[in-house]
Amino acid sequence: MNYKKSIGAISLVVAALLLGGCDMVLMDPKGAVGVKQKELILIAIGLMLVVVIPVIFMAFIFAMKYRESNKSATYRPNWAHSNKIELVCWTVPIIIIIILGTITWKTTHELDPYKPLVSDQEPVTIEVISADWKWIFIYPEQGIATVNEIAFPTGVPINFKITSDSVMNSFFIPSLGGQIYAMAGMQTKLHLIANEPGTYKGFSASYSGHGFSDMKFNAIATPESPRF
Repeated sequence: MNYKKSIGAISLVVAALLLGGCDMVLMDPKGAVGVKQKELILIAIGLMLVVVIPVIFMAFIFAMKYRESNKSATYRPNWAHSNKIELVCWTVPIIIIIILGTITWKTTHELDPYKPLVSDQEPVTIEVISADWKWIFIYPEQGIATVNEIAFPTGVPINFKITSDSVMNSFFIPSLGGQIYAMAGMQTKLHLIANEPGTYKGFSASYSGHGFSDMKFNAIATPESPRF
């Protein structure tokens, strides 16, 4: 028993050390879209815990109540069915799925990446091209281009027009919002907005061959309009 407890304690320590380096960037969003996505994640987790937590407690309760040494527990070897248990086991998940499905449907349409964000500020358009193995950003209104770095003002909607020079990639700035694919021969769109200034990490979230792991860039949200 002591040996098993030691193994369990060691496992918890190792897990804590491994997870200690994780960056919970999705739980600390810096953009309006990211905030909405965080709320959806927390709601989904909360609804799932409504089922998970009671099941965990029942696993311990059943093990204690129906252990071999508990002579007061009812022994029913021929028991096979309960309408009450069936009702609970089916009704609760169905209700949770309906609630979660309704919230997801509503939020998915609100956070449609092709849907422009409502703001009193004039949006900034940035064209994004994924190449081997870098990101090229073009500011058509300013007539300039950058590589692996973009800058935009805080509180201003950014309209990304995304494509690929060759293979498919995934454009992702976790602190600001969701990802969308970059594909050759077509254009996808993504609308984001930064709530506060800072330098946020962006990268390719899709495996696209040797070298894709170096496709990282800085997204710089400035306190005021960047000067080009």
